[in-house]
Amino acid sequence: MDNVYDEFNWRGMVYDGTEGVRDLLAREKITAYIGFDPTASSFHVGSLLPIMALARLQRFGHTPIAIVGGGTGLIGDPSGKSQERRLLSRDEVAHNLEGLRRQLERFLDFDTATVGAHILDNADWLDRLSLMEFLRDTGKHFTVNYMLAKESVKRRVGSDDGISFTEFSYLMLQAYDFLTLYDRYKCRLQLGGSDQWGNIVAGCDLIRKLRAAQAFGLVLPLVTTAAGTKFGKTEEGTVWLDADRTSPFRFYQFWLNVDDRDAVTYLKYFTFLAQDEFTELEAATTRAPERREAQRVLAREITRLVHGREPLERAERATAVLFGEGIAEAKVDDVLMVFEDAPSSELDAEAFAGPGMSLVDLLARVKLAGSKGEAARLVRSGGVYVNNRRISDDKARLRTADLLGGRLIVLRKGAKNYHLVQVRAGIG
Repeated sequence: MDNVYDEFNWRGMVYDGTEGVRDLLAREKITAYIGFDPTASSFHVGSLLPIMALARLQRFGHTPIAIVGGGTGLIGDPSGKSQERRLLSRDEVAHNLEGLRRQLERFLDFDTATVGAHILDNADWLDRLSLMEFLRDTGKHFTVNYMLAKESVKRRVGSDDGISFTEFSYLMLQAYDFLTLYDRYKCRLQLGGSDQWGNIVAGCDLIRKLRAAQAFGLVLPLVTTAAGTKFGKTEEGTVWLDADRTSPFRFYQFWLNVDDRDAVTYLKYFTFLAQDEFTELEAATTRAPERREAQRVLAREITRLVHGREPLERAERATAVLFGEGIAEAKVDDVLMVFEDAPSSELDAEAFAGPGMSLVDLLARVKLAGSKGEAARLVRSGGVYVNNRRISDDKARLRTADLLGGRLIVLRKGAKNYHLVQVRAGIG
């Protein structure tokens, strides 16, 4: 693509924009920003689209700014919220800011002399702003009628909980951020999710009134799933970018398991694949959706981007462990990573010495079967797997040689009912 607007457009990342934004991005190299709430010390996958937007801007020669709202985070944005947010303490905000900064460094280049990205904390200027100064110089440019007309405010005013003056003022604070960035960095474009449209337009209006200059806004679509569920939520909870909250393996699995209807869209949103590469993948997915090639590339590209090459390789090895018969050659740590959330039991090594332990006895002992009789019937029917191998002999015994790495046995009943047996270290 010749310019970043066209790049955004073919990727489906343009929801709306102010007049002239397409021409601006086609003819000039500009400074643009996106704001992020410091409500947690990690981003989640719902934050990836705006982060990728900043990264694409930089790749096309524009200067990106990420505002991590240490100031506005103390207030809370009512956009997209049906209830008042819990106000964060300054210590909580400072802790969260540090984590978000580290994650942004994986996507943005902060060292390039010409278009190096910036991470800024709006507390640096909002904390110095007096109430009287703010009301006189900024507040007088916003009528209550103007603010009430904004969708984020209108929805809350009509709810039972209403909206506090604290959150009502958020729109003006975000507009003041845009004005400050215009003055300090000549920033002329603000991006955000479609729920930020009212706040972004307010900033453009303030710059026009106080600086007699034109500023621009561009909003991205809110990411959804074809099934109608909230993007980034699983049965286990939120999918985080922090490896301590969501392991690289779980992160990889999240993308590997996305709906066929979403895979192509997410490839456009969340990878840097070129248009010709994407076209080939789309055709391959149409021909043979059962091979899930789009999901494999999606999982590989995003996991490498967020966590790096080595965690990606471990996640791919762990996936092979989960679905392949090569589990006997797998590293113990990889097996433990795969089954970190599975039920587990500890047994002494002596249980597997000599003649070993009856498989039927083991199934009953770890409660994969309700009784030995039920366990025997399960084995005979072919519903039991040991280390990913089906065992149909109800007289089978498990010995020391069957332990993975001398320490583990992976039991499975049916398609997904796993149990991990760990041998106590130093025994036997």
